[in-house]
Amino acid sequence: MEIAEGSGLSAPDHPPNPPPTDPPTDPAIDPAIDPANPTNPIHPSEELDVTVVVDRPPVSGAAISLLERARTGLLEACADRDPSTRYVAAHLAGLRAAAAVLAVRGRADRHRTQRLRSVWEVLPTVAPELTEWATFFSAGAPVRAAVEAGRTSLVDPRAADDLLRDAETFTRIATELLGLPWQPVLPPALPASG
Repeated sequence: MEIAEGSGLSAPDHPPNPPPTDPPTDPAIDPAIDPANPTNPIHPSEELDVTVVVDRPPVSGAAISLLERARTGLLEACADRDPSTRYVAAHLAGLRAAAAVLAVRGRADRHRTQRLRSVWEVLPTVAPELTEWATFFSAGAPVRAAVEAGRTSLVDPRAADDLLRDAETFTRIATELLGLPWQPVLPPALPASG
């Protein structure tokens, strides 16, 4: 449209649309480009044979056993109405799930020290994505030890129930991290403890 001088109309403040460009020829941008020959687009009627390779170590029988024991611990914790017992069982379930990750991803320490290290100290070195979980469970380890030593008043029903839900979430994350399928363990509403 041409604008006549003195017509009272003005040109828009933004420039006109840029002219169309050639389609992309980078397979990373456009999946319809044949990576073997970027100038030859793949036609929708052609089938692609794509194999996705995930660099994941195989899951050992020991790791699977630890995950099963974690799931069993979650169920036992859910069934137990005593908050201190529920807390201990939930924490141990998380510990077993972490041990499963170490069983698959762990590697021998060349610079062995005489000091024993907890699972929660080692876990971030082999699975950095679980660092926050390791910190969380590490903070609960002294409480678990105190409860196991008889100081049951340290845990109230709310803390036990919260840890049980967190332990299930962590077990799910650890299971999926190892490439295994997950099915929920706990019911949507936990039976009341206390």
